[in-house]
Amino acid sequence: MSYIGIDFGDKRIGIAKSDGHIATIVTTIEVTGIKDAVKKTADIIKEHNAKTVVIGIPKNMDSTEGYRSKRTREFGKLLEEETGITPVYFDERLTTSQAYVYMNETDFRSKKRKGVIDALSAKIILQDYLDFQKNKANQ
Repeated sequence: MSYIGIDFGDKRIGIAKSDGHIATIVTTIEVTGIKDAVKKTADIIKEHNAKTVVIGIPKNMDSTEGYRSKRTREFGKLLEEETGITPVYFDERLTTSQAYVYMNETDFRSKKRKGVIDALSAKIILQDYLDFQKNKANQ
């Protein structure tokens, strides 16, 4: 089974993939609006023949959802209409922070850092989801 992980943003979307074990970075795409975001993301989903789409849902620290969550769910709904795949929403709290920590620890200080952070966040979201599913199955 193939998976696509998504870190949605209004300007950039991070994409990761997995065969169900280890998540890897695919790309970061620049977008000009929600329709452009849906089209470009759907093309990648189709290219990788994904069966499951995991979208990071930004929650507040108290687990409530705000404007960004609403926007992300709107994107997910449009993406589902385009691909026929119902997205799985997975808590993405602190993934961007984890990505920055990883980049600092690996001394990644290139000008490309801004473009990589979203794809790395998507990788973390997807890997966290896969690990959660494995742990749930083993209980």
